[in-house]
Amino acid sequence: MSDKPVVLVTRRVPSKVEARVAADFDARLNRADRLYSTEELLNRAEGADAILCCHTEHFSAEVIGRLPASVKAIANISVGVDHCDLAAARDRQVVVTNTPDVLSDATAEIAMLLMLGAARRAGEGERIMRAAAWKDWSLDFMVGTQVTGKRLGIIGMGRVGRVVAKRARGFDMEIHYYNRHRLEPPLEEGAIYHDSPQALLPHCDFLSINCPATPQTTGLIDAPSLALLPPGAILVNTARGAVVDDEALISGLRAGHPAAAGLDVYNSEPDVHPGYRTLANTFLLPHIGSATKETRDAMGFRALDNLGAFFAGGEPADRVA
Repeated sequence: MSDKPVVLVTRRVPSKVEARVAADFDARLNRADRLYSTEELLNRAEGADAILCCHTEHFSAEVIGRLPASVKAIANISVGVDHCDLAAARDRQVVVTNTPDVLSDATAEIAMLLMLGAARRAGEGERIMRAAAWKDWSLDFMVGTQVTGKRLGIIGMGRVGRVVAKRARGFDMEIHYYNRHRLEPPLEEGAIYHDSPQALLPHCDFLSINCPATPQTTGLIDAPSLALLPPGAILVNTARGAVVDDEALISGLRAGHPAAAGLDVYNSEPDVHPGYRTLANTFLLPHIGSATKETRDAMGFRALDNLGAFFAGGEPADRVA
């Protein structure tokens, strides 16, 4: 019998990550990549020392309370931990970790893609081409919004938000931001701070949501918030769907305020609100912010680093509970 810690791996992981988890631990793999039900997850966790998971597994207080006593750690291959009840984990003395830093570049790339795609009507154009519906060119055909030189507002100036700002400066954008705490000047790099989302929103030709989903940010972008945006504003979200009130955003998009939205994250994923799919002024992606080979490998390795530190008796670098 192996004397290595037993780790339940809830989803299929990249081949390099699988090789390492199999070498370092007694791994229970899910090569079929089937999403486990709660009961199946709990059954498969019997006798496991830790769980290596993604944001697709929901560790509510009830689920954490039912975890086998053997489970001492939950290592997330994600930055966001809104799918884990951290208070319940602390009460149960289950260590929870995440994987910050390593996906900042990839997620910022998707934020810029959403910004450009929504502004330049890329989704509409792509659908026209696939349907062989392009019949002519004219001066008012597919006219969108220019990104260069506009004001970009960022809600959440953490690791990802700062990289988004860096990329946006390449388009000569003026950066405005709201964060729980104002950054030191070297990190601001000339960005203009606003002390509340409400103070920020009137200055946003583009709005990028980069904050975590917390009780304080859930539903932050609602109808009153959207009303504060200037005419023609464009919203992009690569953070978490819970930050946005779907009904408010869909209603606003139908009325042309905001003018467009680029979304990579949604409430109740993958059951996206059908209203988004009916709108021509949405540019939609299926939560692929971190989906590069380099980033997914790095996320898996970082999660395994956290587990390695825990089982070696040390403190995981990315412990959140």
